[in-house]
Amino acid sequence: MESDSAMGAFPLLTTPIESNYRACTIPYRFPSDNPRKATPTEIAWIDLFRNSIPSFKKRAESDTTVVDAPTKAEKFAQRYADILDDIKKDPESHGGPPDCILLCRLREQVLRELGFRDIFKKVKDEENTKAISLFPEVVCLNDDIEDGGKRLENLVRGIFAGNIFDLGSAQLAEVFSRDGMSFLASCQNLVPRPWVIDDFDTFKAKWNKKSWKKAVIFVDNSGADVILGILPFARELLKCGTQVVLAANDLPSINDVTYPELIEIISKLKDESGKLIGVDTSNLLIANSGNDLPVIDLTRVSQELAYLASDADLVILEGMGRGIETNLYAQFKCDSLKIGMVKHPEVAQFLGGRLYDCVFKYNEVLG
Repeated sequence: MESDSAMGAFPLLTTPIESNYRACTIPYRFPSDNPRKATPTEIAWIDLFRNSIPSFKKRAESDTTVVDAPTKAEKFAQRYADILDDIKKDPESHGGPPDCILLCRLREQVLRELGFRDIFKKVKDEENTKAISLFPEVVCLNDDIEDGGKRLENLVRGIFAGNIFDLGSAQLAEVFSRDGMSFLASCQNLVPRPWVIDDFDTFKAKWNKKSWKKAVIFVDNSGADVILGILPFARELLKCGTQVVLAANDLPSINDVTYPELIEIISKLKDESGKLIGVDTSNLLIANSGNDLPVIDLTRVSQELAYLASDADLVILEGMGRGIETNLYAQFKCDSLKIGMVKHPEVAQFLGGRLYDCVFKYNEVLG
């Protein structure tokens, strides 16, 4: 993680940041709530994080980079469960009151203290290899669609389908370990439109009329998500003449792609002349966001990203953690897009949608 002194606010947040921005979409509590008593929403989210412990423990047990991994995995499960119990009894313990950033941070802290650095490394590598082999087929299927609007919709559907590869969701982790996931089948099986938040038609109209000079995309998961969802979309932006900055995590967290991994993925996808299936990549930049969680607080990003993003005119936050749970209502000085799939029942309930519903929230800033 970058040192605190090297972190600063994302430069495109609407100012003053103090009164305009909070990295939490769903309020876990209100000022009128008793500070010493957990609210029903806090309890529901604490339980959600508790339900993820078995799948994290299973990954940790098989981490061959850690000596005595099974014993340490058991310690992780016990310690994190104890912390969650403490917060239920006293919401102000462990740096509370809790929100999804704190609950994620505490989980990572316990793992790292026990020596676990990247418990999802093996599955990330496997999924990246699979997705890299499918990349040419997915791109060619998109390129074959002559109608620009239909091609854009297909690319967006690809982002949603890729975003299913999320091992932070207990239900999806179980499905994944049982059946794996087919990207092309997922594209076909998305919930029908209108999605729970559906600004796609507005975005499509803008896409046909304007081109952005620079887009910053906060990426989410490894595998199909970044390779078959985000990269074909980024490639389409490059074709339109937009400079694209992909912002990836500094450190591993769940199966999110990291900055070093993304550099390696893109080098594998480029041909000998440095092109992504015929598209020049000199306008494609990879940035280290400075983040180490599956969610993001945009008041804390790396200086590198802040510098690269300062003149962007489109910000895209992809995935449930960054785009929905922490930044759905984040306001920017430029156009923004929050895109992700709803993979927690609690989020579906808050939004008034269905589980596995899709969020496509586009805000245009005029002038």
